This record gives sequence, structure tokens and C-alpha cells, in this order.
Amino acid sequence: MSEGASSRIGRLLEQARDGDVAARDQLFQSCRNYVAVIARAQVESWMRAKVDASDLVQQTMLEAHRGFDEFKGCNEAEWLAWLKQILGHNTQDFIRRYRTAKRQAGLEVPAVGTESTFDPIGEFAAASMTTPSQVLMAHERELAVADAIAQLSEDHQTVLQLRSLQRLPFDEVAQRMNRSRPAVQMLWMRAVQKLEETLHEADQS
Repeated sequence: MSEGASSRIGRLLEQARDGDVAARDQLFQSCRNYVAVIARAQVESWMRAKVDASDLVQQTMLEAHRGFDEFKGCNEAEWLAWLKQILGHNTQDFIRRYRTAKRQAGLEVPAVGTESTFDPIGEFAAASMTTPSQVLMAHERELAVADAIAQLSEDHQTVLQLRSLQRLPFDEVAQRMNRSRPAVQMLWMRAVQKLEETLHEADQS
């Protein structure tokens, strides 16, 4: 058995390819939070505003379901890269439609990037920050991190998205969240602590 197949995602991939419908459903469910975290960070980064990314997530998961037989990888890293590629293409289409609609409405639209390689969880993992980034160094922890973020409160998710994933300065985070800088800094520290606790609890379970 390959190194990738020894992981949970690798096993689910093998079972799904063998026709196990339950394993296939579990495979996609296991990655939904991961796709959602990246989608939200991408949309917020490009649109400079909070936008509901749920439609983008749904479209990406549906396309991955339909095109599952086209996936040729065998391990978690390749699987996540494939999902990010689909999400990147869908996000580019989303941005183009958004900009076209705004122009047709006569509104000014700032130039924004549409790089499909934007990977907020990977960026967070590579960043030389405090202890949470150290927890994220291993690639296989990306799914665990996304699941842990999804369990946090909305405020904690938002501050981590803006500060830790997009690495915006605290002044800009404070402006977007309509709070003072000291309040945002305190919120971020608490969010980091809660993230660490959630990841630790997951490791112990």
C-alpha cells in the first residue's frame, strides 16, 4: 500500500474508486470545511468585503462529484490540490461575473487578482507566526485545521481569516470588523488559543 493510501483520505479514495458510495460521500464531506475556508478567504480577499461563499463551495463540490473519475491522484496532497484547482476556476468565473455585473450597473470596480493558486491554509502553515502556524506545518494537518476553524465562533473565524490567513494588518482587520485595534488584537489572540485547543482535542480523540 502506498504512503498516501495509508492515510484516511487515501483509504477513502481507494474505497470510492472501488464503488463504495458511502466512502465517496464521506470523502467529500471530510473536505467540505477545507474548501469552504479557502473559498471564503479567496472571495473576501478579492472582493474586499464579506461575501457568502456557500454557492461557490456547493458548485465546486458538485463539479468534483461529477468529475471524480477524472481524478488520477492517489494521496491526500494530490486530492486537495485537485479540489483547489476546481475551486480556483470557479472563483475566477465568480469574479468575472461580479465585475461584469458591477460595470453594467455603472459602479466602479477596483482591479483584483484572480490567481487560482491562492491557498490561505497553506500560507498560514508556512507563515512564521506564533504556535498555531507551527501546528500547521505538516501538509496532512490542513484538513484538521479547516475542521477546527469551522467549529469556532463567527467572530473567531473572521478574525483568523483576515489576520492569520490573509495576513492583513490589524488596522485593516479592525476597520473591516468595525472594532478598535486593541479589541481586534484581543479577539485574535483568543481565536488563536481556541484554535489550538480545538486541534489538541481533535488529536486526543
